[in-house]
Amino acid sequence: MRYAGIRKQLARRLQALPARSKLRLAWRLLLDRRMPALVKAVIPALVAYLLMPLDIIPDFIPVLGQLDDLLLIVLAVGVIFRFTPVELLEEHIRRLESEAARPLSP
Repeated sequence: MRYAGIRKQLARRLQALPARSKLRLAWRLLLDRRMPALVKAVIPALVAYLLMPLDIIPDFIPVLGQLDDLLLIVLAVGVIFRFTPVELLEEHIRRLESEAARPLSP
């Protein structure tokens, strides 16, 4: 559990990033060779499920239809965050933070 404090700090830093940076993080983790293959497989599996027309609970059922998608997203992000090496998360989040802090060139 020595990484528990570090993971909490990384989670706070990740929450502070804009949505676009979070999508970039997912893409970069997917392409990173140091990422465990089983964890890496969660990303395309989540995207495939969300794009699939069939759901566990159909979307036409008010509220519940969207809750199953939301629950799956939360679970997938949790699995990715829990099983990705801390050093790898730190590296990618640091890069995204520095890119976000850089002013746009005219």
